[in-house]
Amino acid sequence: MATFNWTHDYGAAMQQEPKTLRTDFGDGYTQETRVGINPAPRTWSVTFENRKYDEADAIVAFIRANHIGFDWTDPDGLPGRWTCRSWRSSHPNALVKTISASFEEIFGR
Repeated sequence: MATFNWTHDYGAAMQQEPKTLRTDFGDGYTQETRVGINPAPRTWSVTFENRKYDEADAIVAFIRANHIGFDWTDPDGLPGRWTCRSWRSSHPNALVKTISASFEEIFGR
């Protein structure tokens, strides 16, 4: 599997939303259980600001070619397998681009 090696900017943010099954009963009683063996995948929002065109284009080319799955070590130093289902490219000025992406942790690929 390909490895994503570019260094993102400071300010990366991680979000986790555990997957659960919940049933509400009468009188306010609820029952909840986690779904699967990996119920809380991580999602990282990363940005690559003001990168020269060749570097920004290489980042986007990597994501396009490997968006289904790639290896990456997150900002907390934890390695994993990731997918990138959405990214955005902007042009702050004529010399550089900014790439914003969302890396979602995957299992078993």
